[in-house]
Amino acid sequence: MKHPVDVHVGKRIRHRRWMVGMTQQQLAEKVGIKFQQIQKYETGMNRVSASRLWDIADALDVPVSFFFEGLDGKSAEVAGQGMPDDLLSDKEALELVRSYYAIPENQRRRLFELARVLSDVA
Repeated sequence: MKHPVDVHVGKRIRHRRWMVGMTQQQLAEKVGIKFQQIQKYETGMNRVSASRLWDIADALDVPVSFFFEGLDGKSAEVAGQGMPDDLLSDKEALELVRSYYAIPENQRRRLFELARVLSDVA
C-alpha cells in the first residue's frame, strides 16, 4: 500500500522534473539510477531514501524541503472555484504554467492582467 507522504513526494518530483523540462531518463542519469526507478518514485510505489532525495533535489536544483511543501494535510482545492484537488497532477495546468513562464516578462504581465479581467467577467 502506498504511503500518502511517498505519493506526495513523488508528485513533487514529477512536477519539478516536468517544470524544468527534464525527462525521467535525464533525471535518472543525473542521479545514477535507471529511469524505471524514477517512475516508481513518481508514483509513490517506491519510497525515496534521504540520500537519494538529496541527489534528486540537487539534480532538479531545489532544496530538499521542496518535496514536502503542501504536506500540512490541507486540501489544495479552492472552495467554489472548481480547481482540482491536486493541481500538480493536472497535465494541462502544468503545461499552461510552463508555457506562461516561457513568455517574456512584459508580455506575461499583460497576459496575466487579461486573465484576471476574463475571470472576473465569467
